[in-house]
Amino acid sequence: MERLQKVIANAGVTSRRKAEDLIKEGRVEVNGKKVTELGTKVTPNKDEVRVDGIPIDKEEPVYYVLYKPKQVISAVNDDKGRKVVTDFLPEVEQRIFPVGRLDYDTSGLLLLTNDGEFANLLTHPKNKVNKTYIVKVEGKPSKDALTQLARGIQLEDGKTAPAKVKFQSGNKKRNTSIIEITIHEGKNRQVRRMFEAIGHPVLKLKREKYGFLTLEGMEPGEARALKPIEVKKLRELAVT
Repeated sequence: MERLQKVIANAGVTSRRKAEDLIKEGRVEVNGKKVTELGTKVTPNKDEVRVDGIPIDKEEPVYYVLYKPKQVISAVNDDKGRKVVTDFLPEVEQRIFPVGRLDYDTSGLLLLTNDGEFANLLTHPKNKVNKTYIVKVEGKPSKDALTQLARGIQLEDGKTAPAKVKFQSGNKKRNTSIIEITIHEGKNRQVRRMFEAIGHPVLKLKREKYGFLTLEGMEPGEARALKPIEVKKLRELAVT
């Protein structure tokens, strides 16, 4: 027997964390009875599990990389009617969802899948997959400020792990700078908060790399399926 949220996630309905929310919201039924307890265990392929009245079926796992444009929500739907990342993959029949998230005004590389186990593997705090961002900030951070970023910044929810930081260029006329930063954590709005902490607010933010994956050859709004070897390498990267 397995925990209900794991069965839902493995069926590709959503991530395990979101599956827990669905259970608590009373949107899950097991053998015709509503279940709201997170500790509930079921037997896959024997117990009938429904989410919002729809039976879950084990789908063939699929994996995509999307060049997320700005002003798009990292979700499968939005109650305010804003554009969401799955709008860019209308031909995909499986119930895919984003692996982690990028802020509404952040662009760049985002993974989508229907494989809950894969998503949990990549986003679990103990698994350190590097993510590289190109950041346009106000002013020109001093060397000491950049060293602070590299060593870790104390935020409200704890100190950030060491990061790789590289000054790329500056524009004296516009009083802006371009910085490259690589982190492996996924705190909410982490990069923006790190630069705010050193007094250089973010003007523009783009995720350029996720592990070994890049946006090479892609335009905003474009997506492609990951190759099996890329999926294998991501799994290996997450556990090394």
